[in-house]
Amino acid sequence: AYEAFVPGDSTRQSIVGQLNGLTNLPKPEAGLEYCYPLASIKAMLKTGRALVFSEDKIDELTKQILSEYKKMGIPKAVFERSVAFGDTLAGAVIAWSKKDNYAQTRSFPKYSVISDDPGRWRPTPPDYSDALEPHWNKIRPFVLDSAAQFRPTPAPKFSKDKGSELYKLAAEVYKVVKDSGDYTLGLAKHFDDNAFATEHQGHVMMANKKFTPGGHWLNIAATVARNQKRNFGECAEMYMLVSVGLLDGFISCWDEKYRSNLLRPETYINENIDPEWRPTLQTPPFPEHTSGHSVISGGSAEILTALLGDNTAFTDSTEVIFDLPTMSFSSFRDAAHKSSDSRKYGGIHYRTGVEAGLRQGTALGKYIFATVKTRR
Repeated sequence: AYEAFVPGDSTRQSIVGQLNGLTNLPKPEAGLEYCYPLASIKAMLKTGRALVFSEDKIDELTKQILSEYKKMGIPKAVFERSVAFGDTLAGAVIAWSKKDNYAQTRSFPKYSVISDDPGRWRPTPPDYSDALEPHWNKIRPFVLDSAAQFRPTPAPKFSKDKGSELYKLAAEVYKVVKDSGDYTLGLAKHFDDNAFATEHQGHVMMANKKFTPGGHWLNIAATVARNQKRNFGECAEMYMLVSVGLLDGFISCWDEKYRSNLLRPETYINENIDPEWRPTLQTPPFPEHTSGHSVISGGSAEILTALLGDNTAFTDSTEVIFDLPTMSFSSFRDAAHKSSDSRKYGGIHYRTGVEAGLRQGTALGKYIFATVKTRR
């Protein structure tokens, strides 16, 4: 979307040559007129359609938006040329995306839970699912020179000793959940963002599909952009930079998760403190250190602060669709801190995992904004 808009804005520059492996993209034909916002939206929708399962919804949205542009009275030749440019550009981006090693990782070996290490991550109830994306650090990042570029502080060492750091951290999580009130419970649910939370009733399992953590932050970005009446180019730039931060943030985080392989609070508490204890949120199926929410929240907050301003207060209505109330924040960094803390309140992360993750994401976000140049 950003690249399709750039040729029509002399103040912006292409990100070709700035993202790993992106060496060339189609350009509009010189001397001809284009509607670059139309080309931008068409490019985004075609790319999106190739990456999601809800193709019918993308088709419906595309038909609606193209109809709206036609009603604007754009000359037929300009309309068709713009749509064609968006399609061509999208095709090139999709081809580039297929070289990111994702397809190859589909056939890599599964994570092995067989180990003599008592501190190693193990599947958790209720589904005891396989480890999610153990090879994600082998995906090509957008900007990072390697998955380990922003390697965080190490995870706490495993110990059952009541005087050890890990025991104290687990006991803290245990107490936080036991003593949870309306505020901490509300924060945990607001930032749950479990795209596939399961519920069990007897032998029946149901899945509740909600926003992903990345989708939540893109929705926050959209909310503030609308509040500030940001123009088309500013929004394209914002979505592009936040999305770059999201992908590289998850790659960075998953690199550490499967390096440290630390067991979740639920496992530690059940084995060493209280076998009947359960977290407020459903424990995700991957190692603890660091918190993915913390990493991508820290990164998104830094990029949005640089683009849209510090101390930018907003009300987040992302979860209203799931019958949860709105929540207000004094700034993007305030939201990032609270998103990070919510994982401890939900009982699924130790304090060290959220604090190290937030530092990791903050450093990564600052780096991405400083590295990817969008203004001439």
